[in-house]
Amino acid sequence: MEQYWDDDLLIAAQSDLWNHLFVFLKSMSLKSAVELGIPDAIHRHRGPISVPNLIAALNLPAARLPPLRRLMRMLAFSRLFTRQTSEAAAGGEEEDLYGLTPTSRLLVDDAGGRRSLAPFVRAILDPVQTVPSLHVGDWFKAADGIVTPFEAVHGEDFWGVTSRNPVFNAAFNKGMAADGTFIMDVVVRKCGHVFRGLRSLVDVGGGTGAAARAIAEPFPHVKCAVLELPQVVQGLPADGPVEFVAGSMFERVPPADAVMLKWVLHDWDDEDCVRILQRCREAIPSREAGGKVIVMELVIGSSPEEKATETQLFFDVWMMVQAGGRERNEQEWCKIFTEAGFSDYKIAATLGFRSIIEVFP
Repeated sequence: MEQYWDDDLLIAAQSDLWNHLFVFLKSMSLKSAVELGIPDAIHRHRGPISVPNLIAALNLPAARLPPLRRLMRMLAFSRLFTRQTSEAAAGGEEEDLYGLTPTSRLLVDDAGGRRSLAPFVRAILDPVQTVPSLHVGDWFKAADGIVTPFEAVHGEDFWGVTSRNPVFNAAFNKGMAADGTFIMDVVVRKCGHVFRGLRSLVDVGGGTGAAARAIAEPFPHVKCAVLELPQVVQGLPADGPVEFVAGSMFERVPPADAVMLKWVLHDWDDEDCVRILQRCREAIPSREAGGKVIVMELVIGSSPEEKATETQLFFDVWMMVQAGGRERNEQEWCKIFTEAGFSDYKIAATLGFRSIIEVFP
């Protein structure tokens, strides 16, 4: 018997479907706001700003006033900006004023961009990364052995593209550095105990050294090094608090008291993760001598908050599309740690949807 659906239920279901259908516009609108410099303009205004004043501050054509009103209205509804109504001085007409929220403050390029996540937004929403998402269905149906939708679109894997596309490589590295600096500031304040007592640390896959520098500043006695691909470390300054080593984490990790893997293992399948962790285990001393691997990754289900779990699941699919890796729950992490020869681990779910895992030989 055909199930009877109430008309109100049908309309509600259609509304839910449309929200899923058009949710990509939240990301694209966020991208536009960052590219236009809207958070910076509001910050410079030192308070909520009207759209006409925003047009002037951004030096946009006057004809863009009506569409910018619509963009700002949607971004405010998405809680990226605040929205309040104020009477204009002339004519008594009401004018919407837009201000920063805690989220959009993360996109302000103050302090020389040290804590701005705008570069991370640009990197993630670069067409090089977003276009493969449009081809996931085709990738599922193809029996051609191609590992990821990214490879299906670009003809090579993610790291191959970064080595051949210097513009995207620079944008990606800048984005990762922004995220690394932001989160490491928090890590040092909330979880600084994981670095105490160390004499040396190697940040494997540490990009341009933002995370390593964030550790070296409050812990100057810790000798910090970064192991990265040649195209990443090429041209980076040789002097400073961080040493850069060109090489492959699959071949050799420089010796140190601790090895850090920050957002690295989720790029790889279980077999490759075990190989990486084995090289890390070879590089550190015994647990009694202070040896450990510090893993910063998502642990699916680690947070009781639904939004955190949703972010973790989004990122899991993102890894499937981009790199063929995955996010893992605690049982899956335990499995690869054990297979790599480690004896124990400790998870601290203190970073929202991300965690710090100390892994001991």
